[in-house]
Amino acid sequence: MWSRRSCRYRPDASGLEELRARRREQESALRKARRQQQLVSKRLLREDSLVNGDGQAGVEIGSEPLSEQEILQLLRDVQRGTEERKKLLSRLRQGLQHKETQQKFVRLEGSMRVLIGLFTSSLANVQMEAARCLHELSHSSDPAVAEACLPATSYLLTYLSGHSVEFTELCLYTLGNLAVESDAVRKQLLPQGIIPALASCIQSPHVAVQEGLGYVLSQLLQAREAPTKIIPLVLDSVLPQHMLRLVSSNPELGMGVAVEFAWCLHYIVCSHVNNSLLISQGMVSTLVLLLLELASMISKAATEGLELLICPVLRCLSNLLAEDETEGCKVQIQDERLLVALFLFMQYFLQQHPFLVQECLWLLNNLTADEPIFCSAVLTLDLLPALLQLLSCSRMVTLLALTASCLGGFGAH
Repeated sequence: MWSRRSCRYRPDASGLEELRARRREQESALRKARRQQQLVSKRLLREDSLVNGDGQAGVEIGSEPLSEQEILQLLRDVQRGTEERKKLLSRLRQGLQHKETQQKFVRLEGSMRVLIGLFTSSLANVQMEAARCLHELSHSSDPAVAEACLPATSYLLTYLSGHSVEFTELCLYTLGNLAVESDAVRKQLLPQGIIPALASCIQSPHVAVQEGLGYVLSQLLQAREAPTKIIPLVLDSVLPQHMLRLVSSNPELGMGVAVEFAWCLHYIVCSHVNNSLLISQGMVSTLVLLLLELASMISKAATEGLELLICPVLRCLSNLLAEDETEGCKVQIQDERLLVALFLFMQYFLQQHPFLVQECLWLLNNLTADEPIFCSAVLTLDLLPALLQLLSCSRMVTLLALTASCLGGFGAH
């Protein structure tokens, strides 16, 4: 008898490592594309640029690394409380874009104390510029630099409830950068209440804040300790319900938000911590309806970036089907239109994004395993010829297409 499989594993031992390697490569490429489009572009908005009199950004200013003496002088000058503090902090921020300046800065005694003091200033322009300095430090690849920012984490969390969208967004991306670089930072953030803070912040109506929050959460959910220390806290909060809402609410307007939270849901599902809770909250039916909507968007030629959203949604459903031993998943997913959507995705993305064909076939295999309704639908909707056309594709696609053809052909009888 055919059985369901998790989309993360092959049922046969041969080719297991090959599949895992390909999946790691695909997911890495997707993550890179996701961050380039939605994170780096936001940082570029914070890059140093001349501002013309009309308020428009002008030519980008070049910057050089700062010497230790220059850093000390900037810190002395900025503490004098002159009207030039914002300009001085801007010069420091430019210098902190260089790794050597970052390392010199955190080694200087009292430097972080001064910066955090300015970060908590009552002057909004000074506070913002200090936050940008912290953000540059958080972007460092040196774990020692991230850990030097530990005294700032409680303030970063506090300011998530602020009124400035730009400032809140900056705090979120700084937290996300720190969390991914340092175990010590994550260990400190949890007792400081990062999950309740995010649960409150996710209710913000601002897309920029929602997207930044999705970035922070995705970094936390990918941590080694996430299944035991982070995901249980997330599941006990209102975050899952809001993530589902944001994933499925008008992706055309908030594609970046939907992508971030779709990957967050994928990480949670793959942890196997409490997927029955997610199913009981209607996750399966919500994601099925989302796939149907995304399929309709393809017919309207509005497809830019859709693969980044479709992929984690397919994986969520495949893994839930593979794991679920109750009727909850089956009840929510029995919609023959889902098959049509899967075949539409495969046809549309076959040439440009062939990895998505594999994801569709994994879900198709899990849908048709021991499920006469979908097996019959493959035949009645005349989808078998489309499956057979995939036999000329890659080895992996061919194998999955053959399996789905067998399930669809024999499962209906």
